[in-house]
Amino acid sequence: MKFNDEHNALSDTVKNFASNEIKPYVEEWEKNEQFPAHELFKKMGELDLLGITKNQENGGMGLDYSYGMVFAEALGYALDSGVIISIGVQTDMATPALDRFGSKELKEEFLTPAISGEYVTSIAVSEHTGGSDVAALKTFAKKDGDDYLINGQKMWITNATQADYFCTLVNTSNATPHKNKSLVIIPANLPGVEVGEKIDKLGLRTSDTAPVYFDNVRIPKRYRIGKEGDGFSMQMQQFQEERIFLSVSSLIILDDCIEQTINYCKERVAFGKRIIDNQALQFRLAELKTEIEALRSLIYRACESFVEGEDMTYLASMAKLKCGRLIREVSDTCLQYWGGMGFTWENPLSKVYRDGRLMSIGGGTDEIMLNIICKHLGILKK
Repeated sequence: MKFNDEHNALSDTVKNFASNEIKPYVEEWEKNEQFPAHELFKKMGELDLLGITKNQENGGMGLDYSYGMVFAEALGYALDSGVIISIGVQTDMATPALDRFGSKELKEEFLTPAISGEYVTSIAVSEHTGGSDVAALKTFAKKDGDDYLINGQKMWITNATQADYFCTLVNTSNATPHKNKSLVIIPANLPGVEVGEKIDKLGLRTSDTAPVYFDNVRIPKRYRIGKEGDGFSMQMQQFQEERIFLSVSSLIILDDCIEQTINYCKERVAFGKRIIDNQALQFRLAELKTEIEALRSLIYRACESFVEGEDMTYLASMAKLKCGRLIREVSDTCLQYWGGMGFTWENPLSKVYRDGRLMSIGGGTDEIMLNIICKHLGILKK
């Protein structure tokens, strides 16, 4: 992946924003158990950061996905996966299908304010009975003239308590599971929409996550994205961008784990010498840094495939799998080198340890990624 001056300028802008507008407030937002999404997204919209890959007619920049990837990686300087993932929901999870397949009217009503930061968006796919098993979801949209009547519930919905609308995957017929689903926009202020209590999560404490309930929620059919029955395939496309976003936005956090551990071990003395002077520790950190760079290269290669119009499912799945496992390995190993300090909340690596656990669950579990890879290897039936 070769970056030009525009890539580098974007990276600098996002790095400065993440370092100055997010990182200093993370501790406060963790205590509040959410960050002020409308306030932060409005600032991002003013800098044109929420529509980098979106069409220009709706306020986007119309750039290819390599710029979106640069944006996601530079967000890592915030050193907080909770806020970063919430931003990713807005840019790479709840709006790509709307941008590509939504009607002109629908995009004007919902995409334009999402790009400007006026609206906070949320992607509502997972359910109690169907997280990674998207085909098993139960929420149903019954046809009623020119409307849909929606009943069901969604679980683990990021941005739920602050969202202005939900990009929601629902069943719209009794056809086969891969052909009966549609993506629809459900405004959060409609009668029958209820957001439950925030979930008390292990990590990602700066982001709000909650269940969402739909009780006879009426929406016009024009709120459907694209053709009825195409929702499953659209969501599978969105998943690929989500998985690259999750992977690439973790790289700076992983780099920081190594850097902070090296600095600490230069200062910490045990048995008459600095911890960093132990060759076993030196080799292990070198090995982990190599793994991070290998992951970075894999992600960049997946991005190149996507920009060239190729299917990046295979490589994106590998990147997501590797990221989920590597962030656990890096944070766990580095905490060990901090000794007793590694077992304290104020240790910055303990935050990565708890936040990073989601990477092997959200956006498709490790097992789902392995399943996809096996299909591409021809050792599992598609």
